[in-house]
Amino acid sequence: MRIATNSVSDTILRQIQQLSSDQSKLQTQISTGLRISQPEDDPAAFGQVVNFQSQLRQNAQFANNASTALALSQASYAGLQSLKAVSDRAGEIAALGNTTLGTSTMQSYAVEVNQLIEQAVQVGNSTYQGNSLYAGTAVDAPAFTVSRDASGQITGVTYAGNAAQASVALSSSSTVPPGTSNATNTGIGAFINQLVALRNGLQAGDANAVDATKQGLLDGENTIVSAAAEAGGIQTRINAAQAQLTSQATTINGLISNADSTDITTAVVKLSQTQTAYQAALQSASKILNLSLLDYLK
Repeated sequence: MRIATNSVSDTILRQIQQLSSDQSKLQTQISTGLRISQPEDDPAAFGQVVNFQSQLRQNAQFANNASTALALSQASYAGLQSLKAVSDRAGEIAALGNTTLGTSTMQSYAVEVNQLIEQAVQVGNSTYQGNSLYAGTAVDAPAFTVSRDASGQITGVTYAGNAAQASVALSSSSTVPPGTSNATNTGIGAFINQLVALRNGLQAGDANAVDATKQGLLDGENTIVSAAAEAGGIQTRINAAQAQLTSQATTINGLISNADSTDITTAVVKLSQTQTAYQAALQSASKILNLSLLDYLK
């Protein structure tokens, strides 16, 4: 007597389950365009994809660093440009104050210089996203403390920051300092104090005192111009790094695509073949598993 054994049934059911699983996998690959959804789909390629994705995340972090550094450098540069404008006008007034101007005219210039002082202090204590721009890494407080007399006039400033300069990573091997240096920061303070000296000389109608401020004002302008040039160079570096990071991201995404992308044409052909085999297996199973004992006795 011939009777279908459990092993035959189990084999047929396993084949049907495998074909069903293959169909589902191919359908997912076609719909998503990705051929790897589980490590077992292709262990070697899966490992490559994981590594590439890690590189991509690191690349994105460096790109974010670059954007932050560029914005900070641009904010610092804008402030330096404002100080340069103050310096230009102060230099003009200092040159005029050394001539045979009357006391009243010099005092009129003093009023203008007093406003230049206020403007310079405002710039020196400016912030970006709540952090002081010209205080080194002591960003939680104004860069300069201000002294005023009874009338409210600024009589001097003192640098309240520190000598440190923060750096931002643009890659695993390079960093950039987007802010200004300690020499620049303290130089801004010295420049403001020279403006105070200029105003005081003008108020007193003292041409010699005005003349004595010229070198200090020139030194301050040189500090500001050098810092602006350095900021421009830093921005060029950051822009170059951003371009490189964008190129790297494109390359990495291409590698991920090559490792993980589905060949749609091949997948569609395989799906059709698998569906055909699945239907055939179902029909065969139906015939075999539904055989009765009388069918075996014939």
